[in-house]
Amino acid sequence: MPNPQPLPPWVLFHVPHDATLIPPAVRGQFPLSDAELDRELLTMTDHHSLDLLAGTSVPPAQVVRAPVSRLVVDPERFEDDAREVMTRFGMGVVYERTSQGLPLRRPLRPGEREALLEAYYRPHHRRLTEAVDLALARHGRALVLDAHSFPAAPLPCEQDPNPDRPQVCLGTDPYHTPAPLRLAMTAAFRRFGYDVRIDAPFAGALVPAAHYRQEPRVAALMVEVNRSLYMDEATGARHDRFSRVAASLQDALRAGLEAW
Repeated sequence: MPNPQPLPPWVLFHVPHDATLIPPAVRGQFPLSDAELDRELLTMTDHHSLDLLAGTSVPPAQVVRAPVSRLVVDPERFEDDAREVMTRFGMGVVYERTSQGLPLRRPLRPGEREALLEAYYRPHHRRLTEAVDLALARHGRALVLDAHSFPAAPLPCEQDPNPDRPQVCLGTDPYHTPAPLRLAMTAAFRRFGYDVRIDAPFAGALVPAAHYRQEPRVAALMVEVNRSLYMDEATGARHDRFSRVAASLQDALRAGLEAW
């Protein structure tokens, strides 16, 4: 079982991609059949990442989780497509293409993009900013742990096509990921037996825009876990070893925090 020892209250889990909900009001934007949409959700969802990295002992106040699928809006993308590198794959803040590069969405009508941002994207970022602000006010610091998973084989939409993938990828930001944090977390995951790489195949760590490159008391680290460790990628079902892997990952996170 995961270590029940609570995490410090200034540690926040940001979970942007583990939801599968497509609201009925948005479903009509996707011309895919139900079976096709289910396959895309299976591919693109960071399945079980909240339970995997946060477990059940983390207070809800320390978790900011997107309630809808990233296919609705992706809270990890820049709102301005001109600033977002994934726009060239048809995967800006509002996805137009599938993971295979096929059409995902019909052309949006006037006002629909703004409505999606206002309903789902901006409230999510307000919640994250408020959680960080509260941690700063109460504890003088905040650490945003950005919880993700990734497929064992690279997708056509990914920037890094290298098929040799680690078990754990730690994404960093040069301003918000202090070297002692990066080193402590890398050593901790390796001590628990994981193959770890930094910023490969995914790079970066999310920080609220209000604090980005301005507030050194806000630290950030992205934790990406290879799905082959804990789930059947063909079905989305958890492996029998899910609980053991989750306990190990959560213990590694705690060990890294203690060493930081």
